[in-house]
Amino acid sequence: MSFPERVSGTLYLVPTPLGDLDPARWLPPATIEVARRLRHWIVETPKDARRVLTRVGIAVPIQSLAIEVLDEHTPDAHITRLAAPLLEGLDVGLMSDAGCPVVADPGARLVRAAHAAAIQVVPLVGPSAVLLALMASGLGGQAFTFHGYLPVEAAQRATALRTIERASGHDRRTQVMIETPYRNARLLDAILEHCRPETLVCVAADLTLPSQFVAMHTVRAWREHRPMLDKRPAVFVLAAE
Repeated sequence: MSFPERVSGTLYLVPTPLGDLDPARWLPPATIEVARRLRHWIVETPKDARRVLTRVGIAVPIQSLAIEVLDEHTPDAHITRLAAPLLEGLDVGLMSDAGCPVVADPGARLVRAAHAAAIQVVPLVGPSAVLLALMASGLGGQAFTFHGYLPVEAAQRATALRTIERASGHDRRTQVMIETPYRNARLLDAILEHCRPETLVCVAADLTLPSQFVAMHTVRAWREHRPMLDKRPAVFVLAAE
């Protein structure tokens, strides 16, 4: 099989810190070097992206950057327009609000379009809340499934949790979930209500922040010592014994 010749533009997937932190503490020099030189960006939230880029120390005025939005509301028809600078040979950075682009993030559509157009895609090193939580859980990363966000509706969420718990026990596979900060408490309530008492659950909140909290207990133990998670970004790791 032959592939079309690559154009000169490169799509860089640029991670960001998991909070309002100094990028130099959580991003390696090579990632910061690329971020400083890029002039074209596709981001989830422009305000957050400008704050990160300002702290990275770009050499040009922030207003001079070309910044486009790719979020959950971006129509598929706009992806071709977003990829246009790449097809013209310009390097472009893709940035999520926090952590690694494309992981629980709408940027995957642009990356697929880049591959279809034979555009080089380069993932850069930076923090991933999902991997950090999995590492800290002690529940095993040899085989795991990342579910992203579970259904918001209570009955559907309960069904999803029971299915996830059964799959974990059957396949001996660790299960990882996330939720928006303002719904974290509801997800934890659902886990404690619908999962078996002996199921192991790790709660990892505010990862890399001074207020970081990581603990792993059974559902039974969590019911007796429930953490406060309101408005705190968190990852939930589950393993059925």
